[in-house]
Amino acid sequence: MKALVLSGGLGTRLRPFSFSMPKQLIPVANKPVLEHVLDNVRSLGVTEVGIIVGDRGQEISEAIGDGSRSGVRVTYIEQDAPKGLAHTVILAREFLGDDDFVMYLGDNMLPEGVAAIAEEFTTHRPAAQVVVRKVEDPRAFGVAELGPDGEVQRLVEKPQQPRSDLALIGVYFFTPTIHEAVASIEASARGELEITDAIQWLVTHGADVRASEYDGYWKDTGRVEDVLECNRHLLGQLQSRVHGTVDAMSVLTGAVVVAPGACVINSRIEGPAIIGPGTVVENSHIGPYTSIGRDCRLHRTHLDDSITLDGASIADVRGLHGSLIGRSASIGPSSRTAVHRLVVGDFTRVEVAA
Repeated sequence: MKALVLSGGLGTRLRPFSFSMPKQLIPVANKPVLEHVLDNVRSLGVTEVGIIVGDRGQEISEAIGDGSRSGVRVTYIEQDAPKGLAHTVILAREFLGDDDFVMYLGDNMLPEGVAAIAEEFTTHRPAAQVVVRKVEDPRAFGVAELGPDGEVQRLVEKPQQPRSDLALIGVYFFTPTIHEAVASIEASARGELEITDAIQWLVTHGADVRASEYDGYWKDTGRVEDVLECNRHLLGQLQSRVHGTVDAMSVLTGAVVVAPGACVINSRIEGPAIIGPGTVVENSHIGPYTSIGRDCRLHRTHLDDSITLDGASIADVRGLHGSLIGRSASIGPSSRTAVHRLVVGDFTRVEVAA
């Protein structure tokens, strides 16, 4: 089996971050979302991975490289415009050959993995097997309507009056039969080749299409709120490791990771929290559910439930909560009204109340 990972989306809901970096590279628990995806793919025993990239492909390839860090071999496949998920299968035809494959959206987080579903697929080999989950409002998703034995009877993309609460959550297993399907459909009203239309084509033509319900933690990291929630979930599984320097005046409580080269001086850190390599935390209070990236500088700062990307600096600011601070951003004091929740893009200078 091979894998096709889709990383070409524009990330409009994550602006200002997606102006300066691909959304799939935003870190959760100090690791890019896309690396979490590749780790999940590798856990299935899959080592050949095609990554669909758009106009930010160079940044993704620089961050992920050849995939060896995740134990896979990566082939980058360019998509010149977002023309739909089924279009990516057409683009990847040469890479995929006649192998079965898993298609995985590159901004999806499923920390518990889909190994059991992959085993079902390889054992029974239906033409397609979709991963679904019950959601409160299915109207924002592709929706699967199932028969009594779990067979897919109908798929509808973003129905206004859904007849099922089972949403497609961005992981699909296919046999080579899907290639005929994607070649047979036409673009939807929004001008894209929809993978739901291709799977529906299989259903209409009598192919065996199955659905498996995923009951673990799942998050589409398309919004800042989702990224922070996912960060909390992953940090909740953290185990303490101190490889950097922590002076005698500092106190660590709970699960705290201090990475090599990090330095904690006269500070209190309440886990779960991660202090990235080369970061200096001085005279500060870092609260729970906080991930601080590489080479950051925090001085006289109180920060919790937040993510700080590489190279950021925060000085003389207290009470930051639920914030997402971009790469090399600089947060400093001012006399203005206190701001407790910030979303700051890369290379940005912001002043808030001390």
